[in-house]
Amino acid sequence: MLTFESLPVELISDILGETDVESLIIVSSLSRRLREIISNPALNPWRRPILRRLRRGEYGTDLANLGLRMTVPKHNWIEIMSKADPEFLLFEATVPNLNEHEWDECFRRRFLPSWAYWKKSSSWRVAFHKVLYRVWHRTHSSCTADEAWTRYLILNRNGTACRVECASRNFNPVAIFNELKHQNNMLQFETCIRVVVQFADVRIIALGVRNTPKTAFSVNDNAWHLFHPPKVRLPNEVEGIPTENSDMIEDEVEDPVRSVPGAVLDPEDPGRLCYPTPTLGHRNYPRYTSGGFDRRWVDEFELGWSDVKWVGNMMLVAQLVGPHTMEPWSRSPQLQDSDLVVGPGRNQYASFCWEDLSAIAPWLDEWIIKKLEGVGLGH
Repeated sequence: MLTFESLPVELISDILGETDVESLIIVSSLSRRLREIISNPALNPWRRPILRRLRRGEYGTDLANLGLRMTVPKHNWIEIMSKADPEFLLFEATVPNLNEHEWDECFRRRFLPSWAYWKKSSSWRVAFHKVLYRVWHRTHSSCTADEAWTRYLILNRNGTACRVECASRNFNPVAIFNELKHQNNMLQFETCIRVVVQFADVRIIALGVRNTPKTAFSVNDNAWHLFHPPKVRLPNEVEGIPTENSDMIEDEVEDPVRSVPGAVLDPEDPGRLCYPTPTLGHRNYPRYTSGGFDRRWVDEFELGWSDVKWVGNMMLVAQLVGPHTMEPWSRSPQLQDSDLVVGPGRNQYASFCWEDLSAIAPWLDEWIIKKLEGVGLGH
């Protein structure tokens, strides 16, 4: 008689991957053969159930205590440490003994490259927990003692880019950008704010002006290149812009082989950003991600503004994502413009530096003429 345990191990692992974490814990105690299959790092039926729990934000004691179970391959914790809620990781989860290389992988997948500054002479494990606690603390308070200055980038319309810093206590990107518009005699135009990409603890926001230019002199080519990666098909060439209620495909699992660190591949497979790892709503970045959260081209295809360009300067900032950041605060369009910077949980920012721009938009390195420290000269 054909039994479940007589099936090929690959098929057993695939079937178990469709169950949940609680069921895998029970099955691992039923027989020696099932225990060997479940604990095999090459088969790893834990990955899909764990990812489903992380995407739904459902944790619990069973997930918190996975680090105590010998049947769970340790590399699953790279996914957990790079995607789970900071409060769960800091105060609830029991993390297994990961080696230094694995902690390095966790750090690079979760945080912006410039945040490696906090490592200094400590280990990657200490650096990871130090930065994670810093993120949790700043998203739950207005304290800026550990980062008195916030750095941000400005893409000038002449092809240069500037790294500028401002006191964190008074940092207000809208006020700063309004001053930039005033200097360029563009204060009469509305500020357009877009999310470029979002990660576990931070999202990169661009502030610019969309307008029909009278001359090509005011057009910001680098701002256009930021939102139009090479070899990446736009939404109207794929399937159109979905609505906010579109299905997010909860159980879809990324293919780690096709994920590449900050690179764009051939036209057939442009690749996906992996270091740091975007959230589910931007999982295909720099390619378009369906589901309603990737709205980089919203005014180009939803509103039909074919002649509208990015003009003047563009400001790039890193906004910390807290427990209330994604909650709507008004009836204005979500995930764009004032909804991104006004309201509870939207007033804490972190530094965004050159290495961070190179990570999320490596193609811009060949378009930026010169990188300046400070406001620089020209526009």
